[in-house]
Amino acid sequence: MKQIFLESHNIKNQFSGLGQFNYHLIKGFYQNAQSDFKFTLHSNISAKLKSEFGTHFDYQHYFSFTRYKALRLPFKYDLWHSLNQNTKVEPRFKMPYVLTVHDVHFAEGPDSTDKTARIKRFEAKLKRADALVYISKFARQATQQCFDTSDKPEYVIYNGNPMLDTSIPEDFIPDTAPKKPYLFTIGEFTARKNFHALIDMLQHLPDYELIIAGNSDRPYTEKIKETISKNKLQNRVYLPGKISEMEKKYHLKNSAAFVFPSLKEGFGIPIIEALRYGTPVITSNNTSLPEVGGDFATYWEHYDPKYMAEKVLEGIANFQDQSVINAGISHAKSFNWNATAKEYLNVYRSVLNK
Repeated sequence: MKQIFLESHNIKNQFSGLGQFNYHLIKGFYQNAQSDFKFTLHSNISAKLKSEFGTHFDYQHYFSFTRYKALRLPFKYDLWHSLNQNTKVEPRFKMPYVLTVHDVHFAEGPDSTDKTARIKRFEAKLKRADALVYISKFARQATQQCFDTSDKPEYVIYNGNPMLDTSIPEDFIPDTAPKKPYLFTIGEFTARKNFHALIDMLQHLPDYELIIAGNSDRPYTEKIKETISKNKLQNRVYLPGKISEMEKKYHLKNSAAFVFPSLKEGFGIPIIEALRYGTPVITSNNTSLPEVGGDFATYWEHYDPKYMAEKVLEGIANFQDQSVINAGISHAKSFNWNATAKEYLNVYRSVLNK
């Protein structure tokens, strides 16, 4: 039996895209048990994971000091899979190595000490890797533009849609309940999410309110609050912070549209979560988003507030047809974590057989 180490310590933060990726891929491995592989999960929430997955996995507790070369884990495995291109945790010994690349946003923008360090760290990963897996064709293209990957086997394996159970208790009452029809978005409060553009847009949509959910303890939150104040929209924009999974489901189902004006995305899971509920999606026509949303989302070409408002109304109107709604739901269902896990298992076999 081959021993596979999953460098998965980002699983601790399941409010982030990386945390969601770690958790759902691992759950996919659990549901597709293989007699030829034994997995070790690297995290500092081993007790929580063990309560769900039991002895199906081995568990290695994550300590931050293992990021340092002299203090790396003193174990050797048949294959090491780094589930995130940004992790500083690396193997002590040479062993077959698979790297998942979500994005290379760190290599773009103005030069800085942090940018130089992250590029150097990523280049070391590329040199070590026996195979590269990208979460979208866009992620592969962006990586190839910034780095030389010509000597590496490369694969594109799409993320699955974590929104499998769409049920919501009939008596569920959300903590945030707008008084009018509303638009919904969710994500990390970082500048690349471009949430403030939605607030400028809202002044042209007087019949709608807006919920922006996510970890709002970030510097970018001040930009959002300033934009709310500038437009005098304190009574129509809600910032609930992190919300429960059930509340997220409620808003994905009951909002008039899911709006996602992100500037850069390696994949964009929230748009397929929204489509799974038959909810109109209006998102940016850049990076991976058209690849994931396909013909089932409406796209902003730019961020002029009045134009954005018009596209929202267009997107909502498009989803008045039940056949369009059904097609969007089918598209969202086509992204499946079990299928994703099986593709990763094939990558492992390919690397080990070589």
